[in-house]
Amino acid sequence: MNAEERLSQPTESTPPRILFVTGRLAEFALRRVLEELAPRVGFSAEVAVLPITVAALMTPKWVARHLEVADGIDRVILPGLCRGDLTPIFEKARGTPVERGPDDLRDLPRHFGEADDHMKGYGAFDIEILAEINLAPRLSRAELLAQAESFAAEGADVIDLGCEPGEPWSGVGDAVRALKDLGLRVSIDSFDPVEIAQAAEAGAELVLSVNSGNRAAAKDWGVEVVAIPDQPGSLEGLDATIEHLDAAGVPFRIDPILEPIGFGFSASLGRYLEVRRRWPQAPMMMGVGNLTELTDVDSAGVNTLLLGFCQEQEIRSVLTTAVINWARSSTRELDLARRLVYHAVTKRVLPKHVEPRLVMLRDPKAPRFGPEVLAELQTKIRDPNWRLHAEDGAIHALNNAHFLSDSDPFLLFDKMGVTDPSHAFYLGYEMAKAKTALTLSKAYRQDQALEWGFLTEPEVSHMDRKREAAKARKAERSTDESQPNRPDEEGPSS
Repeated sequence: MNAEERLSQPTESTPPRILFVTGRLAEFALRRVLEELAPRVGFSAEVAVLPITVAALMTPKWVARHLEVADGIDRVILPGLCRGDLTPIFEKARGTPVERGPDDLRDLPRHFGEADDHMKGYGAFDIEILAEINLAPRLSRAELLAQAESFAAEGADVIDLGCEPGEPWSGVGDAVRALKDLGLRVSIDSFDPVEIAQAAEAGAELVLSVNSGNRAAAKDWGVEVVAIPDQPGSLEGLDATIEHLDAAGVPFRIDPILEPIGFGFSASLGRYLEVRRRWPQAPMMMGVGNLTELTDVDSAGVNTLLLGFCQEQEIRSVLTTAVINWARSSTRELDLARRLVYHAVTKRVLPKHVEPRLVMLRDPKAPRFGPEVLAELQTKIRDPNWRLHAEDGAIHALNNAHFLSDSDPFLLFDKMGVTDPSHAFYLGYEMAKAKTALTLSKAYRQDQALEWGFLTEPEVSHMDRKREAAKARKAERSTDESQPNRPDEEGPSS
């Protein structure tokens, strides 16, 4: 290391100099974040505003042509949406470390580790998920396997085969073996001793369920069972069944049965508490589908609430179904929820600002620029392409000549005077997203997908599509592909 290099190294008294690269549109918001973040973290923030409105349109090659990195810069941070090989920038920066930041600059504190302490170890869980294939005997083998693999991919630990009462399933053994051949764990949901015996022989490891009606056969199956009361809405017969299973050496877990709202829901929760009091060490299970399937509400919140109850009461397994449309993603919800509640209970922290993938209908926050900042942004736009924002109950359209706003996207579109069909289609698509964001108090970002938690589907931006189409046309014409793109001459297309 020569003398010049030694002088450029940060010391304890000289905080590291970090250069943040952005476009004109995000400059004000970035500087505001850095004003608060830099002193807390301990670095000196510098901002390079490149000649482009939307930072997401940057490419590494283009950045390398426009960026100047001064001597003494210790680190360069690019917008997270600047995709591609960073080598050109690294070379332009003469070896200074170059990295991508978060996609959203508001996540810079987390990027610098500020929000990480309460997240240490996140992801652990100790609740097992059983996902039931409802009316399994009615499905073809291909349908059965496809549904089982889907549940497993969503986080199910055990695939539960739901049988039909009064109609013995002659193919249950073959179905269990087929699932086992895929490496899946299997349980059988039946009261029929013959049906259960065939499933157990084929490899099923758990029986749902056992009471006075079929417990005598349990010792012959050689697998764990779920003990339930004889009479719904009570604990009647449960003691006798547990005593019988204990005497026979049959492993069991207890399910007092969750009841739907209006049919004893609160009392059924009390029975779970009572069972835990009577048998403090006994494994327990809860069938959460009795609430999610039978209540007119999106299932994620219900699943999370019930998992919180289970975590606190050491109920280590849950059974879910995914039949009705509003509960069809229950398995994935439970997989995320069991991690959230485990973290909250074991770390003694609130289950808040921990698992954003479970926040689907509304966003955790809906940031806004405010009218003054939007007006300032509009004065800096140099081209006629429209930039859209959605806040304060209205959609705002900005370009170099106009700042238009309206709560009705149709009226706003009329004011904009767009006549090109492709531009009109694009703006209609974007304004539909913006209106949805306003309706649900979500964050809207032009050319990006709305956030729907774990249901979010990535969206290829309009500008990315235009670039790919342009490359394809160049390739077809066999033109010189080394000609640089000019993203600074483009904004989000109108």
